Amino acid sequence: MSAPLVGLLVAMAVSHAGTRVSAVAFPWFVLATTGSATKTGLVALFELAPYVLVKALSGPWIDRVGGRLISWSTDLVSAVAAATIPVLYAVDRLTLPVFLILVAVVGAARGPGDLAKEIMVPEAAERAGVALVRATGLSSTVERLASTAGPAMGGVLIAVAGPVAGVAVNAACFVLGSVVVACALPRGMGGAHTPADAGDAGDAGDGYLHQLAEGAAFLRRDPLLVAIVVMVGITNLLDIAYIGVLLPVWARDSGNGAATVGLLLTVSSAGAVVGSLLASALAHRMRRRLVFFVGFLVAGAPRFLVLLLEVPAPVVVAVLAVGGLGAGFLNPILGAVLFERVPRRLYGRVGALSDSVAWAGMPLGGVLAGVAITAVGLSPVLLVFGLAYFLTTTLTGLRPEWREMDARDQVTRNASA
Repeated sequence: MSAPLVGLLVAMAVSHAGTRVSAVAFPWFVLATTGSATKTGLVALFELAPYVLVKALSGPWIDRVGGRLISWSTDLVSAVAAATIPVLYAVDRLTLPVFLILVAVVGAARGPGDLAKEIMVPEAAERAGVALVRATGLSSTVERLASTAGPAMGGVLIAVAGPVAGVAVNAACFVLGSVVVACALPRGMGGAHTPADAGDAGDAGDGYLHQLAEGAAFLRRDPLLVAIVVMVGITNLLDIAYIGVLLPVWARDSGNGAATVGLLLTVSSAGAVVGSLLASALAHRMRRRLVFFVGFLVAGAPRFLVLLLEVPAPVVVAVLAVGGLGAGFLNPILGAVLFERVPRRLYGRVGALSDSVAWAGMPLGGVLAGVAITAVGLSPVLLVFGLAYFLTTTLTGLRPEWREMDARDQVTRNASA
């Protein structure tokens, strides 16, 4: 495996680890200081709304400037904003509005930073001589590994030193990720995509708005990509409600505390690591559509419904572990489908728009969950959200455009046979 691919994977792992620490620390800080589920839901709103908006608009910018520069520079911005939180807390100047503004800055910088790393995966795979589905499997694996270590680290830090310590670790991870990208990736990697790269006139001389519209038009013309982003958009909303509000409130009400939140997210992520590794090794030999929807079936609704039952903790752990295993197969398949169907010169803008549509509901997920819990209690919300997840991931799969996932996969497998 070549140094550029290793460097990119390390940078992704460090950045995702810090983000997962803050995913526990940010909402727990608000929940611990205010006791309000509704205010806790505001954390996701203030972080993810800027994330989605800036990411949606950053595609042409990344295609012009290149992923490497955007990645390390935006990571530094996130680091500064995150580091300001513990500094203000130490001098007793951290009010809730200021906290939410800093969280918004972190989210705004993360959007293009995450996308910049993602779109460098195909180039890194080419430099390493690694098949694309294997490279997307490896990138998903390091993300899942980071998701395994991050929540556990966040839970322990909160239990020992409080939620602000988790935020400080988040800032340090952004700094390290920036340094890795700037120093480990060659200067020619992740450069701007020129018309020569595409083999045609491309978008030479086209303005920003024209390039943004071109990405939107390409996405709109592809029924499979549209189906994917709509379905994932709904499940992402439900996921962020679960992680950001439902699980912390359940842990508080049941007396388990932040350490249990970290444990459960770690177990889920550990299962996803195994799933991603299996996908990296086997996905190119399997029917994508079948694996994709089975993965969603075990990864979605059971997580919500098991919290309704008064079952021993090992049962909850087992359900989340199996769900994580299924979830591990999803991102490698999604990544391979996107990169196979989109021309390289459009990676930035199509990736930005598809990710943003898929993430569009996430800023509201925590708010909706918080308001719903305040209105009717935790148990009815868990039931409704779990059923919504099940219906979304089963009924959507009946639409005909999903057959294209298997058709393209058949071509790929025949070519590699």
